[in-house]
Amino acid sequence: MQVDLTGQSTRRWVRRFAGSESAGAVVLLVGAAAALLWVNLDAASYDGFWDTPLAVRLGDHLLSLSLREWVNSGLMSFFFFVVGLEARREFDLGELRERRRLVLPLMAGLAGMAVPAAIYLAVTAGTPAAHGWGAAISTDTALALGLLALAGVRSPAVRAFLLTVLVVDDLVALSVIAVVYTDEVSLPALLVAVALLGVVLLARTARIRAGAVYAVLGVATWVALHASGVDAVTAGLALGLLTWAYPANRGDLEAATDLVRAFREQPTAALASSARAGLGAAISPNDRFTHLYSTTVALVIVPVFALANIGIPLSGEVIARAATSPITLGVVAAYVLGKPVGIAGMSWLVTRLSGGRLRAPVGWAAVLGGGAIAGVGFTVSLLIATLAFSGDDLEAAKLGVLAAAVIAYALSWLVFRGAAALPEKALLGSSPVIVDLLDPVDPVVDHLRGPADAPVTVVEYGDFECPYCGQAEPVVRELLAERGDVRYVWRHLPLTDVHPHAELAAEAAEAAARQGAFWEMHDRLLGHQGELRPVELVAHAEALGLDVERFRADMRGRTGRDRVAADAGSADRSGVSGTPTFFVNGRRHHGSYDIASLTAEVTAARARA
Repeated sequence: MQVDLTGQSTRRWVRRFAGSESAGAVVLLVGAAAALLWVNLDAASYDGFWDTPLAVRLGDHLLSLSLREWVNSGLMSFFFFVVGLEARREFDLGELRERRRLVLPLMAGLAGMAVPAAIYLAVTAGTPAAHGWGAAISTDTALALGLLALAGVRSPAVRAFLLTVLVVDDLVALSVIAVVYTDEVSLPALLVAVALLGVVLLARTARIRAGAVYAVLGVATWVALHASGVDAVTAGLALGLLTWAYPANRGDLEAATDLVRAFREQPTAALASSARAGLGAAISPNDRFTHLYSTTVALVIVPVFALANIGIPLSGEVIARAATSPITLGVVAAYVLGKPVGIAGMSWLVTRLSGGRLRAPVGWAAVLGGGAIAGVGFTVSLLIATLAFSGDDLEAAKLGVLAAAVIAYALSWLVFRGAAALPEKALLGSSPVIVDLLDPVDPVVDHLRGPADAPVTVVEYGDFECPYCGQAEPVVRELLAERGDVRYVWRHLPLTDVHPHAELAAEAAEAAARQGAFWEMHDRLLGHQGELRPVELVAHAEALGLDVERFRADMRGRTGRDRVAADAGSADRSGVSGTPTFFVNGRRHHGSYDIASLTAEVTAARARA
């Protein structure tokens, strides 16, 4: 019998590709290539299609835009909404939650825009093209991070540093659109938009979670901004910034579990609705909306934007004209030279002036490579170019953006490839990281495995009945076997609402610890997760050669209860709500816990140590 697994394999590949950070960059490049192919095969159909008007009428009110304008002002609002979500997440949970760390990326981000603007103005001085300086200042965050992944740079620290710098870039770029490239502003409409954003903030404060409410408010804000003359994509960014992020609360998760259990016992439509609402309430609005929109934005909206805007007839005449155009030359020089000089130069200056108290969380090679990849301007750059230029000047600006992106990527690749031959400190630096683990490891109290003086400590909050902890155990073993510079700490977090035997199993491990056999019991329990009832725990103790009567007495007296409760309390203080949760040298590990991800995190921590 033959089973055709081709369809399943294809679906798995598509899911892996869609979930990768480089997917957005690849699809965007495909969209750009399709636009160039289309316009060079049939320019009339390309322009005719995207100039097609599409109108929406509501009573006496009519909103008519071309398809290209609907993409640039409508669909791209979702792009900037996701940008705002990511910026807010960095501010609430990421590097920027320690407010003093905002200084360096803020200054580097501003310099990374001011220096390119100055270079562009110098190249175009005395020409009408100088007005288009805004098209030479902004980095395409999604494309830059995607190309960084394509270049083989997987370090979370490098990505986080670049993201914090580019958050500033996005905010300033939208401000430039609103202030510089808006011809006339209707104050009443603008005030209505501001008032609507205030209503959104009040709704968030009141913890109103109905998506329809925010959808109506978002559309109304977009319409008001469009009527005001300010580019309506600003609505997306503002709404994203108002959507706060926070770690899931264990109480909310337990409440959601109760609702799901009630549905399981009585599967009615009402209980199904309650369970869905409870699950949604357990995570932050930022997490929900990021999950809902980020993939669609990266794989659909941004490529459609490229398809609608990057079409340039690549005739010899056009290329020759662009090669001598101050617009093209100014854009290329601004991005290729201005971005790395501005970002790296200001990072060095802030570090020097602060006496090293304020410094990038990565090495100087990463700062320079990040500055180079920041020369990839695309989405916002093209958006501003369409506002500042038309005709041949617009084509020259688009060619400049494309050329700068190619050169910037090549320079960044060279920098990071060269950094690979240097000590890891050149890439990862030695800046202290934010410590998320509020209760530090105590060698006297905590259960340790590995060298006591290891420079890297991995702490896991786990549950012996949690299947994911069981899946993580071989990864931890492989990590400890491959590296001699890691010590591992297990802390208990029994999730009693979903794992009824977890707390008793944790106390069994502590009873075994009283006989010097914690790790033996730890390994056995994770290897027999379906055998955690009292009689089975006694059987495990007997199999390990423990004093069974003493083990029984400790279990009856619940001698390990206080220790388990203390670990659970430390988990609450550090914002841990699920298992397994890992901390590497005090920094919470986000993402998957496969061997590659944990090894990368450990390597970065080792370099800093």
